[in-house]
Amino acid sequence: MTTSPNDGNTRLPILFDSLYAKGRVLGYERAKRSQNPNVSLLQVEGVQTTKDAQFYFGKRVAYVYRAKKEKNGSKIRVIWGRIARAHGTNGVVKARFRTNLPPKAFGNAVRIMLYPSNI
Repeated sequence: MTTSPNDGNTRLPILFDSLYAKGRVLGYERAKRSQNPNVSLLQVEGVQTTKDAQFYFGKRVAYVYRAKKEKNGSKIRVIWGRIARAHGTNGVVKARFRTNLPPKAFGNAVRIMLYPSNI
């Protein structure tokens, strides 16, 4: 990914090497004593501010994992989701998936697809 200076404080992506950006699952949305498994928190690579995170709002997210049993001739499976909004000011985003992510996914990689595009 090539970056270019924006206003001196942040660096925005201007060219992508692939059709997706990399991200990491941080966990579920939570409070002090409860957690909400319907919403997962993701950290997108290269995103440090809420303003940078706005580019990814509405984008599709894929959690790709490998299962033990084959289904339709493949052991690779995907859980699809969508980025909903920002979480805080450090570039973390909230995402909702079709089926809730398993806790086993915490710390693992996700792919943030660069579609649908707003440009």
